[in-house]
Amino acid sequence: MSDKIVNFPLIGTPAPEFSAQTTQGDINFPADFKGKWVILFSHPADFTPVCTTEFMTFASMHEEFRALNTELIGLSIDSIHSHLAWLQAIKGYTWNGIEKPSVEFPLIADIKMDVANKYGMLQGESDTSAVRAVFFIDPEGVVKTILYYPASMGRNFNEIKRILIGLQKSAAEGVALPANWHPGDDVIVPPPGTCGAIRERKELVKNEDYDMKDWFLTFKKDK
Repeated sequence: MSDKIVNFPLIGTPAPEFSAQTTQGDINFPADFKGKWVILFSHPADFTPVCTTEFMTFASMHEEFRALNTELIGLSIDSIHSHLAWLQAIKGYTWNGIEKPSVEFPLIADIKMDVANKYGMLQGESDTSAVRAVFFIDPEGVVKTILYYPASMGRNFNEIKRILIGLQKSAAEGVALPANWHPGDDVIVPPPGTCGAIRERKELVKNEDYDMKDWFLTFKKDK
């Protein structure tokens, strides 16, 4: 595995296209999801403990993501029958305040590893199991953020939701987000690019909604 070149999408580039069988029927990606944000994520295998806690958590948050115009799509290198059996088993579990969740989002069966290879989900840990990859894809089918976790580490779902909200805010308002930003915190106004724009910025920040630390660093209240 160490000599294998792993290819994966780059931030700011179109998400690789694919057609796949899923637990919710066949999908064509990203065409079927145009106009929506998508979180595409992989997990190492069905019927494994960390993956089970993650799917229970995603299922419990599914409506929260839908409210943010976002669809979830899972993937592992397992058969459709394995997926269906595992998701049925999950319906009987209770953990961490999540009681008998139903997984309603599609889970891709990727036995031939076609999608996993397009998205760089197979890395140094295994030749046959995907790492915990997360791709945030915007309504135009462009990759906006990529996360990779090892098999032993469950994902932080508060962080996944924070990233999604931040990406949507940045896209909608043309702002940047400072370190440790959370919804409701001040945002950063892009720095001016000319001397004239600096003068305009100094006039703008007389408004109490702004806080200019320096000509290139200006915060704005998030309303």
